[in-house]
Formats: sequence, structure tokens, C-alpha cells
Amino acid sequence: MISNKMEKALNNQIALEGYASFLYLSMASWCDVQGLDGCAQFMYRQSEEERGHMLRIFNYISEVDGHDLTPAIKQPPHQFKSIQDLFRQVYSHEQKVTKSIHELVALSLNEKDHTTYNFLQWYIEEQREEEALMRTILDKIKIIGDGPQSLYFIDKELEKINKAELAAEAKEEEA
Repeated sequence: MISNKMEKALNNQIALEGYASFLYLSMASWCDVQGLDGCAQFMYRQSEEERGHMLRIFNYISEVDGHDLTPAIKQPPHQFKSIQDLFRQVYSHEQKVTKSIHELVALSLNEKDHTTYNFLQWYIEEQREEEALMRTILDKIKIIGDGPQSLYFIDKELEKINKAELAAEAKEEEA
């Protein structure tokens, strides 16, 4: 049995993960319009991953006899100044999600809810990986710069990163 306070906090996290999925979907669309196919495919995959994070919490609440709620999701922005700005926003959003997960962990410890604490450990590791990936992308964008051909090279780098992430996911599923 999960406490009402923890249930509410987890439902809030569902909304945050759902918003991330929609935000990244909006970003993928913007990349498509800009002709940045590699970036678009990366963001489509990120959107799907965030949806998976949302569903994982949704199902967990149900497993522990709580009431999982389908959130109303605010319209994300659909225009971005640049690809650099877009990825700065992604990194900032991932930091916000990490902070929220840490607050959930603190609440689970405070409530002596060891089941939820254990469940959240997967999110701790996932967020570390997400932030590291976004920092790597921002570093690559910084190295590439913003010259006339920079978008081409940024797009190709994201295409490579996306393929590597897909390969890692496939390998993980095999194990």
C-alpha cells in the first residue's frame, strides 16, 4: 500500500515525464522542419523513451494499490531559436527531472517506503545517463561551432549518437 502523499508525488512525476515526451516530440517536429533528420530521429527516440518512463511509474502506482492518474499535459513550445538553444533546453529539462526524482527518493526515505525507494533507483541511474548524454551533445555542438556548415555536422553527430543509443538498447534487450 502506498501513502496518499507518495501517490500524489508519483502522479506529479507522471505529468513531468509526459510533458518531457511531448516537449521532445515538439522538438523532433521542429528539427524535421529545419531539415535536421538526425536530430529529429534522436528527439523522436527521446520522446518515446520519456513516454516509457511515464508508463513505468503509471504501472508501478497500480501495482502498489494506488490510483494512477492520466495527466493533462501543457502544450510545449514549438519554436526554437537554434539547435544549440534546443539542446540547452533539453539539458535544463533533464536537470529538472533529476531534481524531481531526488525529491521522490527523499520522500520515500522520509516515509520509510522502501518499495518505492527501491523502484526509484532505476530512475536515479537513468537520469545520470540522460544528463551525461545531453552534456556530451552540448559539448559536441560547442566544438562544432556555429559556422555555415555547423548544422550539417551537428545533425550527423546526432545521427551517430542515436544509432549508438539504439544499438545499446538492442544489446540491453538481448541480455
